[in-house]
Amino acid sequence: MTFKAPDSLSEQIAHHLAERIIRGELAPGERIQEQKVTQALNVSRGSVREALLILERRHLVTILARRGAHVTRLDERSVRSLCTLMGELYILLGNEVARKWATEADLLPFLAIQQRLQQAHDRQDIKTFVAESFAVMRAAYPFADNPYLRETVENLQPAMSRAYYLALDQRKASMIDYLELFARLLEAVLARDLPRIREVLTAYCQRSCELVLAALAKG
Repeated sequence: MTFKAPDSLSEQIAHHLAERIIRGELAPGERIQEQKVTQALNVSRGSVREALLILERRHLVTILARRGAHVTRLDERSVRSLCTLMGELYILLGNEVARKWATEADLLPFLAIQQRLQQAHDRQDIKTFVAESFAVMRAAYPFADNPYLRETVENLQPAMSRAYYLALDQRKASMIDYLELFARLLEAVLARDLPRIREVLTAYCQRSCELVLAALAKG
């Protein structure tokens, strides 16, 4: 495997490992051995170490002295904590879009994402669907214009992707649920209805949390 710019080498390695964790190819609690990654990807050990630090910041691995890096475990406490926080961050982003959109052209990126989500649903393409669901928040960043909010969401996004992927992959969640949510959310944003935005996103995050926990229990 060959890695190239524009991302730094460590970021590319981190992304590669994150994808494996999100898809469940690296199991919770499994040790990630630096030497094996170095050999498999033909990269330096220093780059792998930096990549693991990135993954630790993104809550996908835990690094312990003399024990190395291990994939973080998903349990009820971590899932509920993550869903609660992400729900509030989503609400902040939704409110900023509702407050600041000026013309219909401002909402075109969200309509394009909605179309891509529908196409992924039609193909039952879980990976693309999860990726596009997070494209929604990135389309909202310019309205918020808040680098701290953006950094926080980006660092938490891989952990949330992992949880969503688990629920969808085990058929505990339906992609149509998210499509219906997104349609209601766009209606609320268009109407600049902030209480409705909170209602829609809170209810969805709570239900998503329960679906992830059900998938965990089954696993």
